[in-house]
Amino acid sequence: MARANKKAFNGYSPRYTGAEATRERVCDWPGCDEQGEHRAPKSRTHLNEFSFFCLDHIRQFNKSWNYYEGMSEGDIEKEIRKDTIGRRPTWPFGARSAAFRFARGQFGDADTFGLFDDEDDTDGQSAGSRQWAPGSPEESAMVVLDLTAPVTVEDVKTRYKKLVKRHHPDANGGDKAAEERFKQINLAYHTIMQSLSP
Repeated sequence: MARANKKAFNGYSPRYTGAEATRERVCDWPGCDEQGEHRAPKSRTHLNEFSFFCLDHIRQFNKSWNYYEGMSEGDIEKEIRKDTIGRRPTWPFGARSAAFRFARGQFGDADTFGLFDDEDDTDGQSAGSRQWAPGSPEESAMVVLDLTAPVTVEDVKTRYKKLVKRHHPDANGGDKAAEERFKQINLAYHTIMQSLSP
């Protein structure tokens, strides 16, 4: 048993039954008494409120309707941008995102573990030349070898040979301090050479 004025669902959209559905609308155009079968929004600000027109007057209404009438160029641009994204909120991608700023604040710019190093991306440096982050093992090795970045393999080898000749235990009569310094030089040399090798 169907009740009047209850909402019914036809599988696609809700519709009203009863008196609402059978009511005939008259065209809202001034001076027109024809049946208003075609709906049109009342204004840009009230898009869900409708006027009903006959076929001739809906055609005339559609020719004269301008959603952007009375809006500035800036307002029109804002409306177009809103429609482009379906009037939904969006969040930025990439370097200016909140997650990126948080991570950058936590860890700084240094890539301590070299996770983002790319063998092909040397920032314009020649092959076999590199700079390291402050506090990295390579930077400490540069201090031991008394070198300044950027360095090449040839620079490291030349400096290593000079320091080995100066601090070799045989050249210093078995001095323990010279022996320790020699070990540090060897470790620093191998650290830098391993880092510079492809």
